Amino acid sequence: MSDSTVPAQPRNPLHGLTLEAIVTALAAHYGWAELGERIPVRCFTHDPSVRSSLKFLRKTPWARDKVESLYLFMLREKRRSSSAP
Repeated sequence: MSDSTVPAQPRNPLHGLTLEAIVTALAAHYGWAELGERIPVRCFTHDPSVRSSLKFLRKTPWARDKVESLYLFMLREKRRSSSAP
């Protein structure tokens, strides 16, 4: 598939986002402590940083899936709270 035939993904909220942007947004929203409670991996619980998290998540598909799922959950929560009366 060439670059000109790659289908657009207008309904995919993760399309165009880097893993770094996702981890940064989660850390800003939840904080490292709560992020470590929600996804109990060492890169979030022991001396957390974006850099160490990226290194681990790029090598560990199951953990990356959990991070992406939590990010989508966070987006849904934000959307619900902003539309609530």
